[in-house]
Amino acid sequence: MTQTGPDHKARTPFFSRPGVRRFLPFVLISAVALIFIFENRSDVEIRLLVPIVTMPLWGALLIAWALGMLACVFTVRRRSSRHARQMK
Repeated sequence: MTQTGPDHKARTPFFSRPGVRRFLPFVLISAVALIFIFENRSDVEIRLLVPIVTMPLWGALLIAWALGMLACVFTVRRRSSRHARQMK
């Protein structure tokens, strides 16, 4: 039988932790996006202002996904630092 005493810490279930609850949707959406990206393997022509570049569609989608992730990281970092300044 388990004994609970003053030294025993109650453990919270894994999926009820706040960090996991915020991180899990990110992982699921990223996994689906990456599957979608790597399934599209045809070549496409992309106009970059003046030149026309021919590249695989998965490469263009991967670049767009990475830029979106970068924008998300900067937005979250800026928002969290702004909230920290308001608390002081």
